[in-house]
Amino acid sequence: MSSEPVSQPEPAPAEDKTLVVYFTWSSNTAGMAETIADLTGADTFEIVPVVPYPEEYTPCTEVALEERDSNARPAIQNLPASVSEYDNILIGYPIWWHTAPMIIGTFLENYDLSGIDVYPFTQSASMDEEQFEQSMDFVRGCAGNAAVHNGLFARPSDTSAITSYLEQNGLTK
Repeated sequence: MSSEPVSQPEPAPAEDKTLVVYFTWSSNTAGMAETIADLTGADTFEIVPVVPYPEEYTPCTEVALEERDSNARPAIQNLPASVSEYDNILIGYPIWWHTAPMIIGTFLENYDLSGIDVYPFTQSASMDEEQFEQSMDFVRGCAGNAAVHNGLFARPSDTSAITSYLEQNGLTK
């Protein structure tokens, strides 16, 4: 019999915890978020403004433009007290006026995201790459010390692109 202590096996690393956060107006981003949550096993949080956006397209665009031009941060209903238990946050939004809606800034700036990996995902009717890049600049500027990864810019129905993006980033379950 040996008197050497028996070594205990190293505990398995805990699985990363992921949150899918999204803002939707026309339900397109919600569809992407549901697909992503299904493929990643993530928790979800829908960003709902305290003051709802107009349901009609033109009045909604007018409010969105005013918010963008004033760099507004619209209030969010039921904002979580913390997101620190998450390792990854996938944040989704439509492109409004060449960038992310200002309410995305409200969410990101509300937390210390140090040590959290952020993965933006978005779609737009025009599918304009320059607008996508402007939205990424906005997210990077609002995410503080988070590690903001290259984003996903795809049509909500393009499940192949969504799946590929998640696999490339090691986010699928």
